[in-house]
Amino acid sequence: MTLAIFDLDGTLLSGDSDYNWGQFLVEKGLVDVKLYKEANDRFFEQYQAGTLDIFEYLAFSLKPLTRFSKAERDALHAEFMDHKVRPMMQEEATKLIKFHKDQGHLLLLITATNQFVTGPIAEELGMDHIIAPVPEVIDDEYTGNIVGVPSFQAGKVTRLNDWLKETGHSMDGSYFYSDSRNDLPLLELVDHPIAVDADPTLTDIAKERGWPHISLRGNSW
Repeated sequence: MTLAIFDLDGTLLSGDSDYNWGQFLVEKGLVDVKLYKEANDRFFEQYQAGTLDIFEYLAFSLKPLTRFSKAERDALHAEFMDHKVRPMMQEEATKLIKFHKDQGHLLLLITATNQFVTGPIAEELGMDHIIAPVPEVIDDEYTGNIVGVPSFQAGKVTRLNDWLKETGHSMDGSYFYSDSRNDLPLLELVDHPIAVDADPTLTDIAKERGWPHISLRGNSW
């Protein structure tokens, strides 16, 4: 089956689920408002600049989850979906997903945002599979650590190659949609790299290499 691979934040969503999860915790008063917001903003700026230390960021973003029970986490995420995620979902993204599904393609979401945040989003979007940083869970409790390689920058290629070995799928004819310079290693790997509402760096690279550059922000792709 042909793989249709999608980035999530800034691509299928009009915003960033990871950043908005942090904002959600701030708004709920579940973290130190001033310190957490400052750190969340700083990490987001580093991500946009391509300088993010993913291990430092994941340690920061996963720490609050260690304080909640499974029932509390599930309730918080359901509220987060209603208040933050669904407003970022885009009609044109839904059409793009349906286009690939109608072609019989296998839909894979690959994201640097941890699987606690993104698992339910991938399910709602109709993805067949997801690759995301995996939080360590022991006895239904989050430890604040991650398992394995984070799917960020070149780590997306590492995790994808591991997944291909496990599943037997092929990259023949593969597509990858992304908005971010951070995804250049994976964009260079697929047969059909497609920039989506891309940042300035990726926009320039797409122009230089003749890659399609589409918009899902209310415009027909």
